[in-house]
Amino acid sequence: MMAEPAYRIVDRLRIDEAAEINQLIRDLRATPATIEPKYFYDELGCALYGAICQLDEYYPTRTERAIFQANRAEIAAAMGQVDTFVDVGAGDCCKALSWLPYIEPKRYLAIDIAAPSLDTALTKMAPEFPGTEMLGLATDFSKKLDIPPELLAGRSLLFYPGSSIGNFTPDRAVDFLSQMRRYATGGLLIGVDAKKSKARLDAAYDDALGVTSAFNLNALRHINRVIGSNFDEKKWRHIGQYNEVHGRIEMHLEATESQDVDIDGMVRRYEQGERIHSENSYKYSEAEFSAMLRQAGFADVTVWTNEAKAFWVFYAV
Repeated sequence: MMAEPAYRIVDRLRIDEAAEINQLIRDLRATPATIEPKYFYDELGCALYGAICQLDEYYPTRTERAIFQANRAEIAAAMGQVDTFVDVGAGDCCKALSWLPYIEPKRYLAIDIAAPSLDTALTKMAPEFPGTEMLGLATDFSKKLDIPPELLAGRSLLFYPGSSIGNFTPDRAVDFLSQMRRYATGGLLIGVDAKKSKARLDAAYDDALGVTSAFNLNALRHINRVIGSNFDEKKWRHIGQYNEVHGRIEMHLEATESQDVDIDGMVRRYEQGERIHSENSYKYSEAEFSAMLRQAGFADVTVWTNEAKAFWVFYAV
């Protein structure tokens, strides 16, 4: 007889596939054309993102990790007792692993759109932390963060590392922070990328090995499978540049030649030099993001950084 898993996953993922596909088709036919960043993350895209995080140029992951390591005890003391540790956008849950031994929560709740990733991660984690109840919540929190009350117990800390908040526009970021505030009875621990030189930011999103380029171009291959289009990634090139006026990295796919693409039975002409906008990543000063946290309803804000002030870790309550 197989043993019962030492965790459970609650599936609240409600995706209208037809509506999602129709939106993708509209976005690709529009002028300018756009792609939602979620189309980066098929199996190959996830592997390429993991490789990006290992690049010399891509500093956010290792910089955030170093800030956590250097200030672990102080951050843990600021957070105090944590009954439910809520890992928003958990993925493979690896970033939470370093925190669980320090804060020893009664419950760990991993939230992600990919239920299989949660299943794999929690299978490995449950035996390592027998004193912590392991739960997963499969939901698309990018549209709305909706956590069933019964999954939260006592003081709930929300954990949102990796500077993913930068993928929202500032207005949407404040709205999402407000949603997290509803559940963060024990506060919010969040990683935020800092504004810095254009040269360093450009390099981080257009690396010498071309891994970020492959990551961006792979979205076209993924889209071909989803809607049966015939994008030829060899006719496109990756653009990743910092827009200093808007304070954000902009990723685009640029047509290297004029071409016709069949999108759901209708031909869309892309002219040479035309771009498909695939992602934004906003960068913030300490003062800018502190103000956003307060606008979202957090009253007390503490921040940690490194000597170069290249990345921020905020705890807000």
